[in-house]
Amino acid sequence: MALNVAKKLIKDHLVSGEMEPGEEISLKIDQTLTQDATGTMVMLELEAMNLERAKTEASAQYVDHNLIQEDNKNPDDHLFLESSAQRFGLYYSRPGNGVSHPVHMQRLASPGKTLLGSDSHTCANGCMGMLAMGAGGIDVAMAIAGEPFYIKMPEIMGVKLTGKLPDWVSAKDVILEMLRRHDVKGGVGKIIEYYGPGLDQLSAMDRHVIANMGAELGATATVFPSDKEVKRFLASQNREEDWIELRPDEGATYDLHDEINLSELEPLIAKPSSPGNVVPVREIAGTPIYQSYIGSSANPGYRDFAVAAEIVKDKKVANGVSYDINPTSRQMLTNLVKELHIASLLQAGARLHQAGCNGCIGMGQAPASGRNSLRTTPRNFPGRSGTKEDSVFLSSPETAAVSALYGKITDPQTVDFKYPKVKDPADPNVEENILEKPLPLEKAKAVELVKGPNIVSIPAMGDLPDTLEVPIVLKVGDNISTDEILAGGARVLPYRSNLPAISEFTFEGVDTGYVQRAKETKDNGGHAVVGGFNYGQGSSREHAALAPRYLGLRLALVKDYARIHWQNLVNFGVLPLTFSQEEDYEKLSDGDTLKLDNLHEQLKNNSNKMEVSLIGKGETITVEHNLSPRQKDILLQGGLINWIKNN
Repeated sequence: MALNVAKKLIKDHLVSGEMEPGEEISLKIDQTLTQDATGTMVMLELEAMNLERAKTEASAQYVDHNLIQEDNKNPDDHLFLESSAQRFGLYYSRPGNGVSHPVHMQRLASPGKTLLGSDSHTCANGCMGMLAMGAGGIDVAMAIAGEPFYIKMPEIMGVKLTGKLPDWVSAKDVILEMLRRHDVKGGVGKIIEYYGPGLDQLSAMDRHVIANMGAELGATATVFPSDKEVKRFLASQNREEDWIELRPDEGATYDLHDEINLSELEPLIAKPSSPGNVVPVREIAGTPIYQSYIGSSANPGYRDFAVAAEIVKDKKVANGVSYDINPTSRQMLTNLVKELHIASLLQAGARLHQAGCNGCIGMGQAPASGRNSLRTTPRNFPGRSGTKEDSVFLSSPETAAVSALYGKITDPQTVDFKYPKVKDPADPNVEENILEKPLPLEKAKAVELVKGPNIVSIPAMGDLPDTLEVPIVLKVGDNISTDEILAGGARVLPYRSNLPAISEFTFEGVDTGYVQRAKETKDNGGHAVVGGFNYGQGSSREHAALAPRYLGLRLALVKDYARIHWQNLVNFGVLPLTFSQEEDYEKLSDGDTLKLDNLHEQLKNNSNKMEVSLIGKGETITVEHNLSPRQKDILLQGGLINWIKNN
């Protein structure tokens, strides 16, 4: 049977299950990626498992999120992560090396492999002909320990690319076009695979830009073929021996179809406060901006910075505009310096920041209140920038750079100067030894984990009771992101290795009274949260499930879930249910009490439906779950940590 690239990757790594959409399958994982905002918890989980050595082909721990060292917490955790990488046999990337995704692409990504990362933008490395997926940290810990990764078999959406990008239009506009068409739920339950003659116009880093924001579509993964362009990229990194060709078979088919003629695209922009709120730049041209921000994992390539430098070369950014340059890797930065692009940016008035995630995750570079920020980052969820009432627009580097010159959102196709064409350096700097390599086993065994005072082990959590009678402590609407459930940023992320402390920030941007109300239920059976569509979109951070669970959350009842957050809820013993009848959402209010009886038997039977009594209202509603037998067993035992201990 003729196979597309995604199905070839799945077939080559299939451990169990059938490749039928919706069926649970398990996959062998070749590589893992963790970053410091999620990796601290992963390393604590590996310690709890008494792991001797990582069983993957390559696992890497990056420090790219928590770079601001305003006190001891972040640097202490950097030392903990370095010692953990040494102890468990992982590669380690020190602060300043850059964002995990482009650095992994440069040094470790290999066509034909699977990659699982505790960061939702791990999917970016699908640009290399990999099956690259984001997941919760404990799923990644299990993969490091040699266990397969379980998912529902996705549908494969084939997107045929034709034509050639016009001047002033780039890869960011391709993925913004996908978001314009399909919005933030359009990729849920799907792998998006790009193919067709238009691929010849896209570099490996252009493909990285597109694959990265597959996470914003809600996709399980984004897949590109491994072709001569991937071979060229690997050769540029002195890694040509890692290349294999991986293309769809002739006659390969897809479950779903779309097509983009690159020649017909125009500059696009996502308005606040969703990556799916996309319109042509021309429609909102003239909107004033305070900040123009170049970089992040969504535009990490040399070209992305070089074209922005050439646009502002020998010019000055508008008065009152903060032109923030956020390099994405040390290697990228040294090449930009070598080619004098950094000089052009600085002379134009740019502010240069260290290589890392920085403002994308709200770790510095927050915009002023009441002002507009134009960014090349992947997300503009409310408050993610670090400013509570932020107004963040997402665009290409071309649009961001041109707009910086004029002080307002500007369609770059309307300017009176030529589109600068940039090429990769003729003699690029390649940082072959940028990652600290795993220690030999005997040396690794002797390493002691370095734990600062902010690291607190995960408290024990009980089994799922047979009867749940829980009040609704919070009711929310559609598209609630993990940033809103538990924010990132410089205030919150330093506590990611201290669950009691970080839980104090739960839902603070949605309802400041949630934490206190939740605590009141913690020792009295717990509580429920009710939500709308696409609950838990965005970041893979498992703290967004773990912190509410610590505060007593036992049940989430929503219209539907984002994939990673749904799995994280299961992993930490929170029962994730959906409404059988969406209109029943309107029947529920804060303070109502939900009751489920005979819960263990209901989970063990073959039906995915349950009855929930509305205490005091004299009626019941029907709810559903989509749990596999394995997940039911995990839930009954109170989560994956208990399940591991018991098994």
